[in-house]
Amino acid sequence: MLKLKLLSILLFTIQLVNAEIFENRVFDSRVQTVLFGKAGTDDRYPIISLNSSEILKLSFDVLGPNSENLQYTFIHCDVNWKPTALNQNEYLSGLTLDNISDFKFSTNTYVKYVHYNILVPNDNMKPRIAGNYIVKVFRNYDEEDLLLTRRMMVMNNSTTIEGLARPASLAEYRFTKQEVIFSVGINPSQVVNPLDDIKIVLMQNSRWDNAITDLKPQFMSNNKLEYSYLDKSLFNGGNEFRFFDIRNLRQFSTNVRSKRTDSVIHVILNIDESRGANQYFNYIDYNGKRLIQNKEGNNSDIDGDYAYVNFYLSSTMGVPPDAEVYVFGEFTDWRLDPAYKMYYNKSRQRYDLEIPMKQGRFEYCYAIKNENGKAEETSLEGNHFQTENEYMILVYTKNLQFHYEELIGARKFSTQTP
Repeated sequence: MLKLKLLSILLFTIQLVNAEIFENRVFDSRVQTVLFGKAGTDDRYPIISLNSSEILKLSFDVLGPNSENLQYTFIHCDVNWKPTALNQNEYLSGLTLDNISDFKFSTNTYVKYVHYNILVPNDNMKPRIAGNYIVKVFRNYDEEDLLLTRRMMVMNNSTTIEGLARPASLAEYRFTKQEVIFSVGINPSQVVNPLDDIKIVLMQNSRWDNAITDLKPQFMSNNKLEYSYLDKSLFNGGNEFRFFDIRNLRQFSTNVRSKRTDSVIHVILNIDESRGANQYFNYIDYNGKRLIQNKEGNNSDIDGDYAYVNFYLSSTMGVPPDAEVYVFGEFTDWRLDPAYKMYYNKSRQRYDLEIPMKQGRFEYCYAIKNENGKAEETSLEGNHFQTENEYMILVYTKNLQFHYEELIGARKFSTQTP
């Protein structure tokens, strides 16, 4: 009985690790500041069109003074981010893994690191077909020795998408949620059974953790699928993001209370309070995005320093007792990352966290782990229908010849408010 129990625990652990490989994850605590998107832009959706000239850039730092022998590869996945049965040479042109040769050492920084870049696709390796891909970065040709994984999408565009995000129509959600209504125009020669073969993914602010999937069209007219649900395509409105700016470590900036330097730089932020019961206050944010930049240097990739940022959240108002509180945002991969879990400072009646972050402008919020182990932000941040959010619609269908699922459309837009 004990052996069976241990075996079941081992199998569950293996399944959990395998599932993590197909998410945006960092597996080595020395890996910091992972960014992936269209080269030369601040677009956080790593989507390129098949056989186009579009380029994605994956960059990251590894803390420490020495470079490592790093490689990367791609894994083709279905719409649910599970690996397909295709062989790598069926979906990759060129090599099936490649060395990361573009790296530079940090200069004039307290914290030493090596900065790595990968541009994809490239002459050595490029996708042959559309769909979802996982980028795996590992060391010493050992794919089990993972540093990080990232989700990437290759699109074979054949749709027209019209979408709108607005305050919820249902009275019970009118002041807290936003509904996404949209239509998808399809090519009938490509999609045989659109009511079953078309699959939709709705995303808010580049997040996978609260994405809505498995929506079926309500009806079809003139090769256009209509999705006008009042209850199935709802997102919390949330709140505008908190932010701080450490692009210049010689001067004080918004939300930075003090700075000090010993062997590293420490940045002390203002003490935050819960906004759960506050009225909505409108200001411009960037929907959780971060900007990595050093205003004191010439090349932010290698002369941006790492500062140990101190977050504080007062527990005297609006924070549930015994809550597990996390700093949450794009820089945590929209996950409740254990490295960003705050500890309760009983003597000061607040939650504290110190974490290394590269020079830049960061947006963040606070989240509590709910009973399902998921992030719940609204009790600490508020939930307002007026909040400006960014939405993405992804459209997939089955490839008629090879039966894998390919991305055939994507559309990004922002909330429409009264």
